[in-house]
Amino acid sequence: MQTCSKCNASSPDTASACVNCNADLREFSATAAALKRLQANPRVRAIRVTVAHDACPHCYELLKTYPKDSVPALPHLGCSHENGCRCFYEPVLEETAIVGKVVK
Repeated sequence: MQTCSKCNASSPDTASACVNCNADLREFSATAAALKRLQANPRVRAIRVTVAHDACPHCYELLKTYPKDSVPALPHLGCSHENGCRCFYEPVLEETAIVGKVVK
């Protein structure tokens, strides 16, 4: 299921528009909005696609770290899990603070 970032309605993974407000989910799904924020963040150097522990084989193919400009769109259209695609994005940060130290 996809969640619309405009009206918070749920739509099937296969929907291209929100079932409630008709927003374009390629741009306004919660996942697409999160990806845009990660790509715009200068501290994020790459984006990792993470999958659920019981993900389908198609989703497991996405499990890796991508450059910010070549991250695949989610939900994964090839997903065959009965509950739909449950992949999500995680940031890979440029630097991380650890108890007063900066680790690069």
